[in-house]
Amino acid sequence: MIFDLDGTLIDSRLDLVHSVNAMLRHVHRPELPDDVIASYVGDGAPMLVRRALGDPEDEDFFRRALDFFLAYYREHKLDFTHVYEGVVPALQAMQNSNGCRRTMAVLTNKPVNASRAIVDAVGLGEFFVHVYGGNSFVTKKPDPLGANTILEQTKTRPEETLIVGDSSNDILTGRNAGLWTCGVTYGFAPHTLTIAPPDVIVDRPLELAELFK
Repeated sequence: MIFDLDGTLIDSRLDLVHSVNAMLRHVHRPELPDDVIASYVGDGAPMLVRRALGDPEDEDFFRRALDFFLAYYREHKLDFTHVYEGVVPALQAMQNSNGCRRTMAVLTNKPVNASRAIVDAVGLGEFFVHVYGGNSFVTKKPDPLGANTILEQTKTRPEETLIVGDSSNDILTGRNAGLWTCGVTYGFAPHTLTIAPPDVIVDRPLELAELFK
């Protein structure tokens, strides 16, 4: 099983919103509403910052803004971030059910160092054999490179694998890698699941565990 991170395992919305608005204040731009910033999440930190800035043409300006965002988020990534209710018991149940031990990994477009630090800090590290981020590979989701790498490293076939996420990026990654796909509606971008409908949709983490009973 391959999981997205933000909006799937963890609710990091407030810390991302606060970090983006801190960056905007730093570059003398007006702050953005929470919902707008949340809708920009999912394609990695550079794209999040670029969208918040309105896709600036000045690359030096963009790079300074991105560097500030990354530095600020590094210090504030755990201010409010928490695991969604039901995630831990769901992972526990899915790890061993029906006499089958399942291998689990995280594949996110978030920077890998921050991702691994958060996974460990919120107590999820024990569940995952790999945690890969948006800068772990030369491409990001929905390119299948990350998913294919996980399959190769875990010696798992695509038809034996489910990818779980809250956005079309996750579902398209699954399709591109030949995986089964599951969308969650409680995350940041459930509206995008209409763009790429998954094989199954769940409204809460424990519903996912029920699929494997």
